[in-house]
Amino acid sequence: MSQSKKRYMVTSALPYANGALHLGHLAGAYLPADIYVRYLRMKGEEVLFVCGSDEHGAAITMRAKKEGVSPREIIDKYHELNKRTFERLGISFDIYHRTSAPLHRETAQQFFLKLYERGDQFEERVTEQYYDEEYRQFLADRYIVGTCPRCGYEEAYGDQCEKCGSALSPLELIEPRSVLSGKPPVLRQTKHWYFRLNRHEGWLREWIGKGVLDGKPHHDPAKWRKHVIGQCMSWLDQGLQPRAITRDLDWGVPVPLPDAEGKVLYVWFDAPIGYISATRQWAMDQGDDWERWWKGEDVQLIHFIGKDNIVFHCIVFPAMLKAHGEYALPVNVPANQFLNFEGNKFSKSRGWGIEQHEYLEEFKDFPNKEDALRWALARNLPENRDSDFKWDDFVEFHDKELADNLGNFINRVVVLTNKYFGGVVPSLGNDLKETLAPVVALAEKWAAEIEDFNLKNAALLFMEVSTWGNQFLQEQAPWALYKANPEDPRIAQVMGAALQIAALLGYLAEPFIPFSAARLRKLLGMGAWARGDWSKAMASLKEGKPLLPEGHRIGKPEILFAKIVDRRDDSRLKIIERQKAKLQAVLEVETKNQAPAFPPIADQINYDDFARLDIRVGTILAAERVPKTDKLMKLQVDLGLEQRTIVSGIAHQYEPEQVVGQKVLVLANLAPRKLRGILSQGMILMAEDKNGRLVFVQPADQGVDNGAKVS
Repeated sequence: MSQSKKRYMVTSALPYANGALHLGHLAGAYLPADIYVRYLRMKGEEVLFVCGSDEHGAAITMRAKKEGVSPREIIDKYHELNKRTFERLGISFDIYHRTSAPLHRETAQQFFLKLYERGDQFEERVTEQYYDEEYRQFLADRYIVGTCPRCGYEEAYGDQCEKCGSALSPLELIEPRSVLSGKPPVLRQTKHWYFRLNRHEGWLREWIGKGVLDGKPHHDPAKWRKHVIGQCMSWLDQGLQPRAITRDLDWGVPVPLPDAEGKVLYVWFDAPIGYISATRQWAMDQGDDWERWWKGEDVQLIHFIGKDNIVFHCIVFPAMLKAHGEYALPVNVPANQFLNFEGNKFSKSRGWGIEQHEYLEEFKDFPNKEDALRWALARNLPENRDSDFKWDDFVEFHDKELADNLGNFINRVVVLTNKYFGGVVPSLGNDLKETLAPVVALAEKWAAEIEDFNLKNAALLFMEVSTWGNQFLQEQAPWALYKANPEDPRIAQVMGAALQIAALLGYLAEPFIPFSAARLRKLLGMGAWARGDWSKAMASLKEGKPLLPEGHRIGKPEILFAKIVDRRDDSRLKIIERQKAKLQAVLEVETKNQAPAFPPIADQINYDDFARLDIRVGTILAAERVPKTDKLMKLQVDLGLEQRTIVSGIAHQYEPEQVVGQKVLVLANLAPRKLRGILSQGMILMAEDKNGRLVFVQPADQGVDNGAKVS
């Protein structure tokens, strides 16, 4: 397959249109995709970038019922808000569609019927499902709450306990009740269609693990992120099961069968088809053929998502596409981990974090607010592990990198060119190729990192080119040459080379800070870039040809990035301080409301009760997340006398690699019990601080032998 024939079909996860999106969403699936797509466009590749609102499912209807409005009012409000916010932040979708559109309904129904007509992809099942007699409707899993059978939490949903992270079914809940009426639901029989996902297990294992499809190489699995493959293999190792694809709801895509009245396609089946319907709508608008973007060996399908969507995009949707028989499968799914906010998860109910549209409003007087945010996130993308957004980092990334590094270099180049040569590119000499060889090599690495989806590394390399330019100017010191002899030809050679580096930065900046990149190119008299200009620019520099030719006129000096920490103007710093003050107020309220700050001391016990507890010192040897849970982690612990398997609810706060080697205290004589099919043989002792952070209880002397008893 030739490089020129590839067509890149790039998608970002469809966000639910039931609320505004926060910065974690931006860092997870939308900014990374935009960085990658902007690079492909500069390179000259054929690329289509689609997204849109996911407007069906229980989350939408629950929000509508809480607010006393129709689902349509909810989705219209948040579709427009999120679409407009993405545009303001420079997320350059070719189309931002919606799954409530008639064309999507048609596309999803056609897709369903194609699989149905094959006769071997679905099975019909009559099952018992909870029914609300007062509201006269079957209840989706999220419409049922009750007591979790694992941890006793009384507000667990029918599909998951938010406290312990256990995946549940409604029938497992203790004392279930309807979210709608608040009354206990009754069980009634209902018929649904199930996608036979288990039929696809064999080829999925080959495709994900080896990159082989139908006996032929399909993609390089070494370029897939380890946590993506790991999560998929965990699912496959547990064995795939048929998955319900319909629901009894009045909001969604109707199942197009005569005996399916009152049933809609389950949102997990309907939503990813939204990528296809968005492409169809774009093609209709542009007079293009939508099928060429989804069918054929030249298609490079790439999904940008968060880690909570891995299974749907790497197992379920590929199985749907393969079952259909005509579609290309993804060549990569660069799923990001989660972005936290100042040490904690984003929480709208707590007031912890900031939503995208709120940022734009609260920073409305902040120059370069869009690029300042894009850069702070790009520098800290949670590509392989969770990362943390901090306002202090925001300030540092902006002032030290955008202002002091990039902005300072560009300003010096423009100022000196105007001072020494009247704003005209001087004679370049004959050694341009040799002079620029180091930055050309950095630019090639930059491109390679983007193509391998290492976007954070690419951001660092972009700044490294600017650093090289600053060092080059400092070492060559054209101001000293000018002072000694204004006619020294070396001045022209130095400034000519520096101007080419500045022009190169005008390209390297585009994927990360496109608004500033446009200002930079305009300042250098380059104008807007055209598709393919990056490839031409690199070819020129490798041959020693300039990006800005001799005699080219640049603009007058201007400040690209006004610093936040500035003794002469504290207006930008005050914006940051207001954000910090909001968070401090949240903490103060929470602290005030903690009465007491910690749980009360339990009832008294006697010494005999304590003596029955056998607490031993151990060391964690290995750790892995328990699939399909948010909080559970499987640990192998050395207790000196033996090794134990212990399941602990710490995965929401620790990564497996963080806990390996930790000294721990283990309640060793706790009766074993099965958690998610794993026999847990003990309990790790943890303490919880006032912010809810779990901390290992450990012996003060880390040299205590494993197996030592606590008494």
